[in-house]
Amino acid sequence: MSIVMANLCKRFDGKAVLEDFSWTVDRPMVLMGPSGCGKTTLLRILMGLETPDSGTVSGVETPAAVFQEDRLCPQLTAGGNLVLAGHGLTLREAETELRALGFTHSDLILPAGKLSGGQKRRAALLRALLCKDAKTLLMDEPFTGMDAELVAQAAAAVVRLAGDRPVILVTHDAAATELLGWPVRQFAE
Repeated sequence: MSIVMANLCKRFDGKAVLEDFSWTVDRPMVLMGPSGCGKTTLLRILMGLETPDSGTVSGVETPAAVFQEDRLCPQLTAGGNLVLAGHGLTLREAETELRALGFTHSDLILPAGKLSGGQKRRAALLRALLCKDAKTLLMDEPFTGMDAELVAQAAAAVVRLAGDRPVILVTHDAAATELLGWPVRQFAE
């Protein structure tokens, strides 16, 4: 299965954000580029949240996403948030993965609204990675708010849990990109 983007164009207020963009993704890959060059817009098109002005997209099947915002249900625990979107994921499986990314028993019983920013980010990342039905993963700056040690742990979890699914991971973090070891596409303005 491949994600195929052909000749994508998108303008906002007359300004081209994507111009004749083509790319085929058939494995986990990293997309890097300067702020404002269209990376998030591209992911939003792939998720069906934006419509391109022209061009085509195919192969995005049952996507799971990590947005720049964590988008957790604040009244649920981190594990509850993962199970909610997990399509068959058990609370035990969710909590095992959360512990692997530094969650303690005390953290696991807190509602998500009481977690730190880094904890919320790790929960949002695992929510996408552990969605059992997801055939495509789209991740927008998934390591934001994490220190170097947590980025290393999170990157290892991403590699392990993404498997060979088509993945587009957008990041500015060169160290995380190196830890992932995936091919990088530079997205130029």
